[in-house]
Amino acid sequence: MEKMHHHAAGIDIGSRKVFVGLENSPVRWFETFTSDLESLKDYLLEHKVSTVAMEATGVYWYVLYDILLDAGLDVWLVDGRQTRQLPGRKTDVKDCQWIQQLHSYGLLNRCYVSDGLVKELRSYQRLREDHLRSAAMHVQHMQKALIGMNIRLPEVLSQVHGVSGMALIRAILEGERDTEKLIALCHSKIRENKGEELRKALKGHYTPQGLFALNQALKAYQFYQEQIFECDRKIDATLQKINRDKSLPPGTGSGKRKPIRHNKPDINGLGDHLLKIFDGRDATKLPGFTDYNWLQLYAEVGSDLSKWPSEKHFTSWLGLSPGQNSSGKKNKSKSKGKPAVGQIFKQMAQGLLNSKYIGWGAFARRLRGRKGPAVAIKATARKLAAQYWRLIVKGNEFVERGMEAYQTILIQQKKKRLEKLALELDMKLVPA
Repeated sequence: MEKMHHHAAGIDIGSRKVFVGLENSPVRWFETFTSDLESLKDYLLEHKVSTVAMEATGVYWYVLYDILLDAGLDVWLVDGRQTRQLPGRKTDVKDCQWIQQLHSYGLLNRCYVSDGLVKELRSYQRLREDHLRSAAMHVQHMQKALIGMNIRLPEVLSQVHGVSGMALIRAILEGERDTEKLIALCHSKIRENKGEELRKALKGHYTPQGLFALNQALKAYQFYQEQIFECDRKIDATLQKINRDKSLPPGTGSGKRKPIRHNKPDINGLGDHLLKIFDGRDATKLPGFTDYNWLQLYAEVGSDLSKWPSEKHFTSWLGLSPGQNSSGKKNKSKSKGKPAVGQIFKQMAQGLLNSKYIGWGAFARRLRGRKGPAVAIKATARKLAAQYWRLIVKGNEFVERGMEAYQTILIQQKKKRLEKLALELDMKLVPA
């Protein structure tokens, strides 16, 4: 093999020390304080290093990556799975030398790293997702406290943390025990449809420890709701910075957008912000897309999807394409890519699986019947990701033709198979 990267360095990053390997030079290590990272940068520049490879280890690489990038070095962030096959015993010293050797021969692939305001937006969005998970945990704590007092609201209300559920919980904590007064706090439709069930559910066995646990869970849930609101303010401010000098393209405007059913961010004109960023290309025309999961995708992959040469490269990076792991007569599927980002498409595909009017929903259910829900969701998610890449990169808009058009295509395919089979058997098809 020929060397592709001359004057290359390999870096192994840890929590306390950073090891640097250069060609034909002894390994040096630096501590992880900012001043030491600056010394590491000077060391690389003194030795005329032009390109550096480092593993994406936790969050340790963030600051060093920015320092080396600002110094004008070509920094390659690589997946740690590419550098596992270290010959001999594994040490930090050998790790950095092995990374340098692999990088010099061009055997490493560069990871995608967002930059600028997109990187800032991703940080706020990921923090918001963390708060949503924590809030969901405290919703379960509220449910547990209610069940511990045999107050069966989780069995009657679809969402304990909805408007009616929160009104009931606050009233219970304030000392209200009259069932009719509690029911009066609920929405009129709940009173009409579930009034009798609510009367039974609200006759609980109240205990001091149960009320204390319910109060603690409610306060924790409200705290995370405030944190989510603060993240929304930061996301809104970042979007305004991104679109400071942009305007909506002609023919696009703030019309009626798809409703966001869960975890809707408190951001005015979210759809208009995204339309400005993507020059009027509206991803919400695709099945399953809303402004919120479009925002999630933008925070993770940015607006320039041409970094992936084709839709196959993009879906493979997302971990939605079948992997190849064959040895001899054994062929195994192998997961790869970015499952966290691919999960966004899988969530959309899960919604399509339950859709009664969209053609891709019929495709997903048909595949689920043959190969199970996991395969159906992944295949539908891949179709979504491929169509999203076509829309953003090539501008190919998607037209949803509905269930009837999909069923017509299926009938035509069945007819062709029958005609082919009849031709092989020297028979004729006669309509009934």
